[in-house]
Amino acid sequence: MSLSPKSLFTSFKLKNLQLPNRIVMAPMTRSKSPNQIPGDDVVAYYRRRAEGGVGLIITEGVAPDHPVALNDANVPNFHGDALDGWAKVLKAVKAAGGFIMPQLWHTGLMRKPGAGPNPHLSGVGPSGLFKPGKKVAEPMTTKEIDEAIAGYATSARHAEELGFDGVEIHGAHGYLIDQFFWGGTNERDDAFGGDMVKRTKFAVDVIRAIRAAVSRDFPVILRWSQWKQQDYAVKLAPTPQALEHFLDPLVKAGVDCFHCSTRRFWEPEFEGSELNVAGWTKKITGLPTITVGSVGLNEDFIAGYRGVPAGPASLDRLIEMFERGDFDLVAVGRALIVNPDWANKVKAGHLDELKPFSLDALPVLH
Repeated sequence: MSLSPKSLFTSFKLKNLQLPNRIVMAPMTRSKSPNQIPGDDVVAYYRRRAEGGVGLIITEGVAPDHPVALNDANVPNFHGDALDGWAKVLKAVKAAGGFIMPQLWHTGLMRKPGAGPNPHLSGVGPSGLFKPGKKVAEPMTTKEIDEAIAGYATSARHAEELGFDGVEIHGAHGYLIDQFFWGGTNERDDAFGGDMVKRTKFAVDVIRAIRAAVSRDFPVILRWSQWKQQDYAVKLAPTPQALEHFLDPLVKAGVDCFHCSTRRFWEPEFEGSELNVAGWTKKITGLPTITVGSVGLNEDFIAGYRGVPAGPASLDRLIEMFERGDFDLVAVGRALIVNPDWANKVKAGHLDELKPFSLDALPVLH
């Protein structure tokens, strides 16, 4: 890294929330909460990231109050008995001077039959399609849709009541909300289906329900992506004009910030512009955006995509993009798994002390 990271460590205001810097801990599934309740090891895991200088923690995806939200019984709920565990996480993060939001995550038809909690129940999705042409369930009924929306709102209300700093809605990567967004998995002919704008209705209703359940100043972030686990190459919006049509109803519903998920942050989104998807989302909506995608990963893990290596060189590129105003916040994922103090070390320029990420690190809450 040859450029100073100083600009990444300036404060940022999101509604009434004053963050100390622009570094966000990205949500990462850890599957370390037996019976869907976060324990003392999870408490310590998040506390270490707050102590390590992260400006905002977005938790691993957690289940909204809906019985078939998750595909893993070791991923935590955000309702019922799990709230006591999250209260302990919150207390520890706040004691370290940190800020934290839960990410509400419904896996939809990414939930395999017999997997996760309530294995006797089937997963749900807009048209019963896991991916184009692969039907695994019946389409959601209007009642099932209403119940899922209510579950998001209930868990968001719990977050504010406990004292969390906001909430993120997971609307990316081919999970439930994204299954409604994507024409490949949403073939409905009612109000929840149709063209790109009409397919935003489920997300719009979730956002509106959350906004009605929390106070006006409580930040609501939406994470979205062009790519899906079912198809990495697909794009919801193939042009800037299409992206504007897609984003407009989400803004009007009450989103305060967009978390724009890409696999490699430095890749331009549309031909003829250097802006990535976070840059385009900010340009179109005027709202704050979070960029994410292989930030800080070492060369051995993602070597030289499009001539831009990972590690220190990619941080130079990140700083360049940030300083020209492409996005407002930067989410760091796997690099934080092995470096709880990643933010503090980058701020101090101690990159030589950072450990490289490897898959061997995943089984342990470092």
